[in-house]
Amino acid sequence: MNEKRNYVEEILTLMRGKNSPKVLKDAINEYHGSDLADAMTRLDVKERQRFYRVLSNEHLAEVLEYTENADEFLEEMSLARAAQVIEKMESDEAVDLLKESDSPKKEAWLELMDPETRKNLQHLAAFDEDMVASRMTTNYVVLESEMTVKEAMKSLIEQAKECDNVSVLYVLDSEGIYYGAIDLKDIITSAGDRTLDDLVMTSYPYVYGEEKIEDCIETLKDYSEESIPVLDEDNHILGVLTAQDVTEIVDDSMGEDYAKLGGLSAEEDLEEPLLDSIKKRLPWLMLLLVLGMVVSSVVGLFEKVVAQLTVVMLFQSLILDMAGNVGTQSLAVTIRVLMDEQLTGREKLKLIWKEVRVGSANGIVLGILALAGVGVYLMLFKHLALFAAFAVSGCIGISLVVAMLISSFVGTAVPIFFKQVGVDPAAASGPLITTITDMVGVVTYYGLSWILLIQLLGM
Repeated sequence: MNEKRNYVEEILTLMRGKNSPKVLKDAINEYHGSDLADAMTRLDVKERQRFYRVLSNEHLAEVLEYTENADEFLEEMSLARAAQVIEKMESDEAVDLLKESDSPKKEAWLELMDPETRKNLQHLAAFDEDMVASRMTTNYVVLESEMTVKEAMKSLIEQAKECDNVSVLYVLDSEGIYYGAIDLKDIITSAGDRTLDDLVMTSYPYVYGEEKIEDCIETLKDYSEESIPVLDEDNHILGVLTAQDVTEIVDDSMGEDYAKLGGLSAEEDLEEPLLDSIKKRLPWLMLLLVLGMVVSSVVGLFEKVVAQLTVVMLFQSLILDMAGNVGTQSLAVTIRVLMDEQLTGREKLKLIWKEVRVGSANGIVLGILALAGVGVYLMLFKHLALFAAFAVSGCIGISLVVAMLISSFVGTAVPIFFKQVGVDPAAASGPLITTITDMVGVVTYYGLSWILLIQLLGM
């Protein structure tokens, strides 16, 4: 069995060897941009200068698209070379690079670019980051609906010199309005005298540039196309979202939701400055501190129950943990379902009803187990009488059922409410739901203990 090749090590060996620029360039061109990017970060400055010299602008642009801090590498090049490389990057990647860069050379790079490219990048940069157009690329091929296949092939060959996204071709009508799309294979396999009007797919999906990314993310996920056109308000093509763009959008969205579920205001990474991480976590922690003080105040209302039945304190964490767990489970299910923008009011009620039934059923099962297990534990280890032991365990079992029922409702209803009032449902984070369910558990457990054990049974 052959060992897996280590491409990065092969590239490093080549770059540190004695081969001529011609031999080195031919060898390097055989490797994928991602492997070249990994290798580049492991070279020293002098070695990277040699690396830059053997790669074409197009190839170097591709490599930089796989790096985190591309501007740091661009600063190692001449101003003119850096500007040329940025010009060859995918327009959305170039815009992101320039937006995020703090390099003092950024303005110079822009000034040295081709005026048309500079205008295009500035146009894309004008869109807010939460809009679809901020993620699009202008690398695409357009054809006119009145063209014959032969004319379309000629135009395609000319445009392909500057565009590499040619698997899907976009068709415009005589006024330049988006008409539909054609697969490259349909052009290749059709007779030369046929018009594109006979081949165009008019039901091909599209989105508008000023749409919010979160509002159309389901549309993007539903279609497994190579690219999707982005239109302006007059239905002219602004650019396209490639499959890679869609993957990044979905990944970013999931990352943001994951951060919110953890009680963060935004994503973090390993290189995050300490102060930035503190700022992202502190707002939720302050809110949870206030809610935690409310929970503690509620516990204080049941001091007489604790003083009269100290044994109930042993099982407080059991009730709170189970209430929090079931609430978080319902929250996770609800947020996933709410990603479907077409969810009706009836379906939302159906979801709440389902989660309440699931929580209740699980509560009944766990309540029965608690009734038996806690009762035996109190008899054997706390030496309570049979009646007292199973009275307490019975109260715990009932509390579990009620707390889990209410928590499943809260875990479902809160994100639905947030969605209804225009707040991201992921903001109903795990810590928030857990704090709310803690309050539910405290009131349920001590309330039932006071009613059942003290008032009814006189314990």
